[in-house]
Amino acid sequence: MQTTRRELVKLALSVASAPWLLHLKALAAPFTKMVKITAIKTLALDNIGDTCLVRIETDSGLIGYGEAGYTAQAARAIIETMKPLLIGEDPLAIEKHFVQMTGAQRPYVAHIPTIGGVDVALWDLAGKIVELPIYRLLGGPLQKEIPVYGHGMIRNMLDKGECRAWAESVKGAPEGLTTFKFTDLPPAPGSAPINRAPRVAGSPVPNTFLRSGKGGFPYSTTLDGDDFRRAGKGYMNVREAVGDDIDIAMHCLGQYDPRSAIGLCKAIEPADPLWIEDPLPTPYSEAWLELKRSTRVPILTGERHQLVEGFKPFLDNQVVDMIHPDIAYAGGITACRDIGKYASLTRVPVGFHTGPTSLVQFYAAMHVGAATSNLFKVENGLGAFRGNHEDMAVGVKPALHNGKFSVPEGPGLGLEINEDWLKSHMQKGETWWG
Repeated sequence: MQTTRRELVKLALSVASAPWLLHLKALAAPFTKMVKITAIKTLALDNIGDTCLVRIETDSGLIGYGEAGYTAQAARAIIETMKPLLIGEDPLAIEKHFVQMTGAQRPYVAHIPTIGGVDVALWDLAGKIVELPIYRLLGGPLQKEIPVYGHGMIRNMLDKGECRAWAESVKGAPEGLTTFKFTDLPPAPGSAPINRAPRVAGSPVPNTFLRSGKGGFPYSTTLDGDDFRRAGKGYMNVREAVGDDIDIAMHCLGQYDPRSAIGLCKAIEPADPLWIEDPLPTPYSEAWLELKRSTRVPILTGERHQLVEGFKPFLDNQVVDMIHPDIAYAGGITACRDIGKYASLTRVPVGFHTGPTSLVQFYAAMHVGAATSNLFKVENGLGAFRGNHEDMAVGVKPALHNGKFSVPEGPGLGLEINEDWLKSHMQKGETWWG
C-alpha cells in the first residue's frame, strides 16, 4: 500500500514518539517544516588544495554538503562563531542565514570563503528537503548543458612540435573541449620547463602556477622585452597548432604591474586569445581602467573577489569583459546568483572558477550556471589534472560530452558522495568529520 505525503505527515503528528516511530517522524519532518540544523562539521582532504568540505546535519537525518574556500583547521574556528546563528534553525531560510552570516560585526567579522561553503550546504539541504535539484530552486534551467573549458598542459610552448602533439591529443579526446587556458609565460632559455603536473597535496600553490622563467615564486611583477617576445611566440605556436578549432586564453595570477600587463596583452593579441585572466593585482584600481583602454584582448577577473561588492567597481567602470567568481570564495550559491544578476545589467558574461576543488563545488557551479542568463563557461573540475575526483561520486562517474556537462538531476546538488573515497583521501591527522 502506498502512502501519500499528506497521510505520512498526519500519521507522524498524531502518534507518540515511540522508538519504532522515529524513522517515520524523520521521513515526515521535511514536509511539516520540522527540520532543524543540529550540527555543522568540516573535513580536510588531501587532494582539493586549500579548501575543505562542509557538512550540515539535521534532526530529520538529511545532510547537506558544501565546500569552503579555506583550510579545515581555520574554517572550523570560524564556523564555531557562526553556530549560534544556525544551530536549531530552519535550513530553508537561506536568505535569512546569508544576511546574518555576511552581516556579522566585530568580533565576529564575516569570513566570506567559509560562509560560501556553509551556503552551498544549505542549498544542498533545501533541494533534498523538497526533493528538487538546486537549479530548479534558483528558477532554472535556462540551460541544462553547461559549457566547460580546460587547462592547456604544454610543458614548453616554444616547442612547435610539442604544441602540435598536444593539439592532436585534445582534438581527439572524448571530452570534446574546445577552450583551454594556459598558465603564464613560456620558460626562459636555459630554465626548466613549466611543471604542469597535478597539484601536490600540501603545496602552497598548484605546481601549474610555479613560473620557471624569471622571478620564480614569489613572482617578479615587471616583465621586459624578452618576456613579451617569448609570450608572443609561445601563444602563436599554440594558435598555429590548434588552428581555428580551439580557443586559447592566458591565465595570470594578479602579479603584474600595468606596464607588464599591457605588454603581455600586446604580445599575445595576434594569437587571438579568448581572454587574459587576472594580469593585475586583485583589488580594483585605476590600473584596470588603463589596461582596458590599452588593449583589445578580452579581460577576465573574479576568482578572488567576494560578494556583489567585490565585483561592483569592475562592472560599474566597465573594465572587464567577463567575470569568473569562485563559488565558495565569492560567498556561495546565494552570492553567485546575485553577482550574475548584477553583471547582467551591464551585459557582462559570467563564468565560474572551480579549481582546485572537489565535485561539491563543481556541481554547485553547474546548478548556478543552469540558472544564469549571461553564462559564459565553467572551469573544468574533472580528469587527471584535477585529481580524478570523479571517484568521489557513487554510481555513474561524471563526465564531459562535447565540451559540456549535464546539470545533475538529483535532489540538491545531485551528488551522492562515496564515503570510502572520502576516508581514503582525508588529510593526515584528520578525524572523520571532526
